[in-house]
Formats: sequence, structure tokens, C-alpha cells
Amino acid sequence: MLDRTDKRILAVLQADGRIATVELAERIGLSPTATSERLKRLTREGYITGYGARLDPRKLGLELMVFVEVSLDKTTPDIFERFAEAVRRAPEVLECHMVAGGFDYLVKTRVADMAAYRRFLGDVLLSLPGVTETRTYAVMEEVKSDGALPVA
Repeated sequence: MLDRTDKRILAVLQADGRIATVELAERIGLSPTATSERLKRLTREGYITGYGARLDPRKLGLELMVFVEVSLDKTTPDIFERFAEAVRRAPEVLECHMVAGGFDYLVKTRVADMAAYRRFLGDVLLSLPGVTETRTYAVMEEVKSDGALPVA
């Protein structure tokens, strides 16, 4: 169970994962030793799953974000597993979620431009196991993309 201090630690880390333990301790009002122990516990218990850098996709030449609805020909455990294994190997796929509703998966991808997306669609997505239909939604503007979870 998380207390207020744990939640403050998580909120600060989401905003700045590179913060030094000493500075984090000052911001939350604990000693560096107590803060370090809490960090170890939060990691051990799976609240903190890792650290990474947020990269600017435009500077990397990945201008176009696309969401794709994917429908499969069969909804069997074997087809789901084969699709999931294949999509995990596709570097263009940022996220993939099995959903309930009128289609089976929602895929989030980033590519250079529409030509690159068409190549990805034809060479990768439509060749994945069980895929029978896709619907594409190109993103015109990212309104919010910080990805921070509400831990208040």
C-alpha cells in the first residue's frame, strides 16, 4: 500500500527520473537513507518498472504518429499469441493493446511520413498472423503526450 510519501516520490520521479536521491529526499522531506530505502522497496514491489529518456520523435525523423484498429480472422488463444509475438518484434509499434469492441487490437506506431506508413502497413502489419482488416487514424496534432500517471 502506498502512503503519501511514496506517492510524492513517484510523482517527482515521473517528472524527473534523473533526480539525485539527495535532491529527491530534500523535496519530499526525508533523509537520503530513508528515501533510498523507499526507492528500493518501490522498485522491488514493482511500482517503479524502469528508467528511460524521453526522446523527441521529430528530431529522429519520426514525424507521423498513426493509430491503427486491427481485426483478426479468428479470436482464438493461438491467433492472439501469434499476433502478439509478431507485433512485439515490430520496432515501429510503440504500443499495442487488445481491446473489447468492434475490433481486436489498437496499435500505436510512429514512422517518418505517410509513405513509410504505407510500407509498414503492407510489409509488416498486414502480414501479421490473422490480420484481416485495419483502419488507420493519422494524428494531426498531439494534444497531450507526457504519459504521467496520476499518483495523487
